Formats: sequence, structure tokens, C-alpha cells
Amino acid sequence: MQRILAADIGGTTSRFGFFELHGEADEPHLLSIVRLPTQGSDSLVALLELLFSEQRPFAVSSCDLAVLAVPGPVQGRFCRPPNIKWNIDLYDITKVGLSRGALLNDFAAQAFASRSRAVRDAHVLQASRADTQVTAGGTVAVLGAGTGLGHCALVPDGRGGHLAVPSEAGHVAFPFVGDTEHAYGEYVRRITGLAYCHGDAVVSGSGLSRLHAFLTGEVLTPSVLSPRLANFPHTVEWFARFYGRAARNYALAVLALGGVYVCGGVAAKNPMLVTHPAFLEEFRLSPSHHALLSGLPVLHNTNEDSGVFGAALFGAQRLRRRA
Repeated sequence: MQRILAADIGGTTSRFGFFELHGEADEPHLLSIVRLPTQGSDSLVALLELLFSEQRPFAVSSCDLAVLAVPGPVQGRFCRPPNIKWNIDLYDITKVGLSRGALLNDFAAQAFASRSRAVRDAHVLQASRADTQVTAGGTVAVLGAGTGLGHCALVPDGRGGHLAVPSEAGHVAFPFVGDTEHAYGEYVRRITGLAYCHGDAVVSGSGLSRLHAFLTGEVLTPSVLSPRLANFPHTVEWFARFYGRAARNYALAVLALGGVYVCGGVAAKNPMLVTHPAFLEEFRLSPSHHALLSGLPVLHNTNEDSGVFGAALFGAQRLRRRA
């Protein structure tokens, strides 16, 4: 038996899953999940010290591998998250007694989660169609709006496992269509000071608030707007269309014949943003690939803990190959 600490370090909340790995073919077994506020700690070391300040299913000394899924580009052992005040250096885990670790992008963990029990209750937004060349071994596209707009693709590695291909597509310029949408883009640039309007500023929690302010003149934080969103169908329709556009563009970019998974806290708290007809209408809209897009399976993963399951699955794959 081997033990894995799987962490999903978020801009707002960090989730830590304690897992045991029992057999070659088995998925890691979850013992418990602990959720801590990320900004309540001033470093990764402080966050880990807080985690282990109470009794956990296993101690740091008996952890075989710590896998940290982090919100930003991973450069070897280091990550500088854009939405966290402190950097993440894998070396720092040794300061709390963890001897072996791995870093991966948080959406790489979400991609691995698409092959775990974390998505068994995912809501089907669009079923696969028989005349589409969907394949279980095809590339899977995962994207999700939260603090930003995350993306990752998961591809077979030819050895029975998977390889996550991280992306920073949320920082690519967002494609607006028509005069009114372009006016909104200029509004976002003006109030944010951005050189160009990217996906993180549009399809995200803060993007939802900006869109609502543009359409209604009412400035509300995401937490205040969310429970009232059903009262603003115009805001919902616009955001659903933007979300569907982001999903379509990424599905085409990676040719996601294995399907598309939508995740992230924004839609988890507001499912109407992906169940609204505008989402799939925009997703399928293509002058050349409408038939392909209409046949791809599109699922909404509402499990906000799925990142820890994905990190654990990545960890299990690494431990087995080093055994």
C-alpha cells in the first residue's frame, strides 16, 4: 500500500485529499478531503503547516508522494500563480517533512479527473452521436471558469496511461463578434487596464460580474450576483454564449474526439450558465465543423473536489512507473 497527498491549490480555496493506493489496477482510495482558505496563509509552507496542525489520516513521514496541482504554468519544480500572492516551489514541501513530490497545473489535474470516479455524476449537456468519430482513446478537452478560465487536454500516452497537455489559453485574446460585443470588450479593457481582453477577464467569476455591470449598470460581486442570477436572463444568455464559444474554440484547437468536460466553480454554483440553450448553440456554431461539434459528448462536471482526484490519479501513475 502507498499513500498519496493530492492537493488542488486554488486562488480562493485549497483542497487536500488523503489517498491510499492498494493495487495495480485500482484507482486511489480517498480517505478524506480537507479544505483550507488559500489566502489565509502567507506561503505554501504555512498552508501545509496549517494542514498538518491537526491529526490527519496519515502523517507526513508516511506519505509516499505529495502531488500539488497549482493554478499557473509549471516550470520544473516552480510555479508563479497569477492569482495567489506567493510562489510555489516544490522544494518547500521538505520543510514540513514531505520527502517526495510533484507539481502539475491545476487543469492538468482536472484533465486526469475526467478519467476518475470524480466525474461519475457529471451532467450530460450533449450526448455523443453515432455518426461522429468519437473515440474512448481520443483527446479530451477540459476547461472551466473559476477565478480564471483554465484549459487542459488529456491524450493517451501509448503505455496504458495518459499525458496532460497544459494550456494558458485563458490568457489568449477573447474573440468577440459584432459591434455590441466589441463595445463590451472595450468596456472590459477600460475598467481593467488590460492591453487586450482575454478569456480570464470574460469567462470567469469576475467576468460574470463585469458582464452584468455592462448590461445592467449594477455592480455586484460574484458572491452577491450568483444567488440572484436567475433574475437576469440577459446576463445568463450572454455569459452562456461566451462560455460555449470558449468551449468550441478549445475543442477544435485540440480536436477533442474524446469529449469535452466543463468544470470550475462558476458553473458549479450557476448550472444555468451551461444548461442555457445559448451555450450549445454557440458550441455547435461553425461554418465547417458543425456536424463534428454537434456529435461530441459535452459533460458538466459539478464536483468541485475533482482536482484532488485527478492529482491522485496522476500520482498513482507516477508511483506505478517508478515501482
